[in-house]
Amino acid sequence: MATKSTSPSLKKAGEQEEIFVLRAQDASAPRSVILWIADNLHASDEKLRDAFECALRMRRHPKTKAAD
Repeated sequence: MATKSTSPSLKKAGEQEEIFVLRAQDASAPRSVILWIADNLHASDEKLRDAFECALRMRRHPKTKAAD
C-alpha cells in the first residue's frame, strides 16, 4: 500500500499529468480497482496482486459512502 509520499506511481507522474485518486471510503473504489486489474492483465503479477489486495482492504473499510 502506498501513500502520497511513497507512491512510485505518483513520483513518476509529470508536473502537468492528470491523476485520479480512489479513496477506500468511496463505495465504488474496490470495483474500480478490480476493473483496472481486468484491463491490465499484462502488468506484472506483483502489481496485479497488490491491486487486488488493495481492493480487498478497500472493501473492508468500515465507513463507505458515495464519492464526494
